[in-house]
Amino acid sequence: MKRTVKVGNVLMGGGSVSVQSMTTVKTSDAEGCVAQILALEKAGCDVARVAVSDEADACALKEVVPRVHVPVVADVHFSARLAVLAVEMGASKLRINPGNIGGEREIALVADCVKAHGVPVRVGANTGSIEKHFLEKYGRSAEALVGSALYNAEILEKHGVHDIVLSVKASDVPLTVEAYTMLAKRCDYPLHLGVTEAGTEEMGIVKSSVGIGALLLGGIGDTIRVSLSADPVKEVYAAHDILRACGIEREYVEVVSCPTCGRCRYDCIGLAERVNARVRTVKKKLKVAVMGCVVNGPGEARGCDLGIAGGEEYCVIMQKGRENERVKKEEAERVFFARLDELIG
Repeated sequence: MKRTVKVGNVLMGGGSVSVQSMTTVKTSDAEGCVAQILALEKAGCDVARVAVSDEADACALKEVVPRVHVPVVADVHFSARLAVLAVEMGASKLRINPGNIGGEREIALVADCVKAHGVPVRVGANTGSIEKHFLEKYGRSAEALVGSALYNAEILEKHGVHDIVLSVKASDVPLTVEAYTMLAKRCDYPLHLGVTEAGTEEMGIVKSSVGIGALLLGGIGDTIRVSLSADPVKEVYAAHDILRACGIEREYVEVVSCPTCGRCRYDCIGLAERVNARVRTVKKKLKVAVMGCVVNGPGEARGCDLGIAGGEEYCVIMQKGRENERVKKEEAERVFFARLDELIG
């Protein structure tokens, strides 16, 4: 039986998969930090992480936390004092690496603090921060990542901390999948999935989709972060897209669309993009088809709640499997969006 860990109002390990992202502004800029977290919330983020690199960052949490609606995780390295201060200022969770937080005395201080405040801890092992003795023994490998994560979790357990989440991230997708698969067999902690340093938006989404998706389809993972060198809101959108593709998130509007070919006589690609933007955050189980022509379009749209397919002079709008309207191409988008708005409310 997997452990469950409560982060604010979010349960990790309880069967659902939560979405995380991280702010990119300095946390001491409280106004900017709050604005970014609120934008993440609107996109569907369940948990927001912030960097705490100095006392000003830690103290700003006292102002940030009450103004947002999702749990805030303090990401702290190299300072037990800052970790303790971040918890005292209201952080719902700590992300630390006990290997760089200090010695046994410093870890004991952090442990006493999180126990007193009922705050869980994520131990994050990355290929860039594996302890020397694990690297010497195993090299840069899944065994080294897993060994490091479990070793650090044992240190916290020794000091009475049991609400622990683990991660074993690499920028290498096969290594990431291997490490998490190995870790899932060796522990009952909730697992935070991600491919670290995945890259810019396009490649980062590909690597994260392959790595995170493979693990989720194998029943591994309790919370995810898609790491992108991009606006963090795009991380949240990508995370939800992965959950939807894996069949985990079901209350959404699925948009199926045609890749188009030389038969297409209207702006199918542009319409599909505009439809997707309209419904991205709608929590309703619907299927919408935007098809390029009448060859496969009506057939594909027939299985949807709403669909459109283009013709030479007109577009066909389908509702619940039936041809509902034939509309001139120049009016088709307006009419289609009107029907879509009726559906989503």
